[in-house]
Amino acid sequence: MKNALDLVASAKQLIHEVSVEEADTVIKQADVLIDVRESDEYYSGHIPGAINIPRGLLEFRLSNDETLSRRDLNIVLFCKNSGRSALSAQSLKEMGYLNVTSIAGGFDAWQEANKPVIVPSLPDFG
Repeated sequence: MKNALDLVASAKQLIHEVSVEEADTVIKQADVLIDVRESDEYYSGHIPGAINIPRGLLEFRLSNDETLSRRDLNIVLFCKNSGRSALSAQSLKEMGYLNVTSIAGGFDAWQEANKPVIVPSLPDFG
């Protein structure tokens, strides 16, 4: 029987993954940068330019959004430490997406490399 770590390890054998050092170049060439973490994680800080589509909604959202349904889109994915993004990349590959990349180490590695982070602020209702 496989566990979550086994599934991630299997996915990483089948996908394209880049290091944090390579990520800037890949992101600049991307059509879309997707943070597959949950919304609360996204709003606590994310890579500039990223949109948030949580892992559990990814396949549905890409299937139902005309701007994201083209199979030739250049897609870059990340999550907290690259497990969810690896699983997401494998899933998108199975859906026929041709250019999907996951960032190794995810947002944790991005922050450790002192790369820029956006932290959205909520309006003051007081």
